[in-house]
Amino acid sequence: MSLLPYDDRDGVIWFDGEFVPWREAKLHVLSHGLHYASCVFEGERVYNGHTFKLTPHTERLHHSAKVLGFEIPYSVAEIDEACRGLIRENKLVDGYIRPVAWRGSEMMGVSAQQSKIHLAIASWEWPAYFSPEARMEGIRMKISPWRRPGPDTAPTDSKAAGLYMICTLSKHMAEAEGYNDALMFDYRGRIAEATGANIFFVRDGELHTPDPDCFLNGITRRTVMDLARKRGYVIHERAIMPDELPSFSEAFIVGTAVEVTPVREIDEHRFKAGEMTVNLLKDYDALVREAGAQSAAAE
Repeated sequence: MSLLPYDDRDGVIWFDGEFVPWREAKLHVLSHGLHYASCVFEGERVYNGHTFKLTPHTERLHHSAKVLGFEIPYSVAEIDEACRGLIRENKLVDGYIRPVAWRGSEMMGVSAQQSKIHLAIASWEWPAYFSPEARMEGIRMKISPWRRPGPDTAPTDSKAAGLYMICTLSKHMAEAEGYNDALMFDYRGRIAEATGANIFFVRDGELHTPDPDCFLNGITRRTVMDLARKRGYVIHERAIMPDELPSFSEAFIVGTAVEVTPVREIDEHRFKAGEMTVNLLKDYDALVREAGAQSAAAE
């Protein structure tokens, strides 16, 4: 399979306040963020040239940096405007935005309080996370041996790069066995989330989703819950145990990248994309497209 490397593309990247040619957006190999994971990021979707829920994403980026003990040297409004400018510069219509902030190379060691804080924002075309076939048929998931850490062992209330190491390990394991993604339990053995998305289940016409007390309460998760309430669906946010999986008829994951994607299989458990899953998938797709169209019309 031929890949287009992310370090060898046309376009520009916003880097510490300036638009620089894509191939020139580089950092030193001794950057603290690379060695010690003092790095936070966001993932944002662009629809019709406009980022869906841009400001909430930027606010979360600032919050994540604060949790990791550093301050991003650009305000929420400045970052929002940089994202808008980047979309214009790269002529992006439907795609993805990746802001990332990290400690630089001034200090090398566990303690690096005097290191400069850098911020970069990249954007690229990205129409779908899973293939259209996988999304419509429902993805296959395998339970991961890795668990989400407890809030007293990791900064779980942040979108920090280091927290995704076990997600990569989990997803690689699942893909090596022919699955699309992995389902992760939390440190107590409860169902938590997928490697980059929250999860919902349906039983007897009601929604069930894990309480996000040790992983991110995703922006897409909250959006989908709002859509579900508009339809009058009952939602239970609670601890969900693995032995409940056979009792659910539908399952789907939600996230900025995956949007709303049905799940048809978790190990030996089977699910169907029923009415509730399909309705929320369609509602979410309509919402993000409408938001993009409204933003374009307002310009």
